[in-house]
Amino acid sequence: MWCIPKLNDEFKERMEDLLDLYAETYDPKRPVICLDEKSKQLLADTRTPLPSAPGKTAVQDYEYKRNGTQNIFVATEPKGGKRYAKVTKRRKKEDYAEFIVDLLKQYPDADCIRIVQDNLNTHTEKSLIHRFGVRKARSIMKTIEFHPTPKHASWLNMAEIEIGVLDRQCLNQRIPTAEEMKKKVRAWTKRRNKKKCTITWKFTQEKAEKVFPELYAET
Repeated sequence: MWCIPKLNDEFKERMEDLLDLYAETYDPKRPVICLDEKSKQLLADTRTPLPSAPGKTAVQDYEYKRNGTQNIFVATEPKGGKRYAKVTKRRKKEDYAEFIVDLLKQYPDADCIRIVQDNLNTHTEKSLIHRFGVRKARSIMKTIEFHPTPKHASWLNMAEIEIGVLDRQCLNQRIPTAEEMKKKVRAWTKRRNKKKCTITWKFTQEKAEKVFPELYAET
């Protein structure tokens, strides 16, 4: 199901802010990091799968057992070729706040971290205050800037691209336990970071003017 955005001044302002960020020359002191999360079911086999053999493919029974869900936070630095992912039981305010603090530890030498994220109600300074108190939250906010996507336009967040890769390369299988999921996500993250996989963003200001001509019509 598609969400149709309201093409207004706020949409234009937020879109152009992100496109300007993405067009900047890479600066490790001021990295642009895209953040998002996804929910994933834990699924266990009810019958032992049959392994592959010469001339035979592996066989997995269609039945499975649901073991609950886990949340996966994903932060990716498209031009730096880095990503950081964390599996959590929930995605509440405190989980988000703790992920932000963990993310900052990955960039000890950064002067400012620009974080692109959607408009989920936990994606605010209030979550940091809720978890750590006003004093520490204000200290954290000195190091980060939030750059929200336009409402109903989360496709402008490159974290969705990284999560798509995570889905195809890591999560496209039955994972029965939280510990197993954490292990697989850590291994996937390590491989991607070792290869320094980057994301090439092709939606530019010029293309935006063609896709959304009503936002740029002369008055």
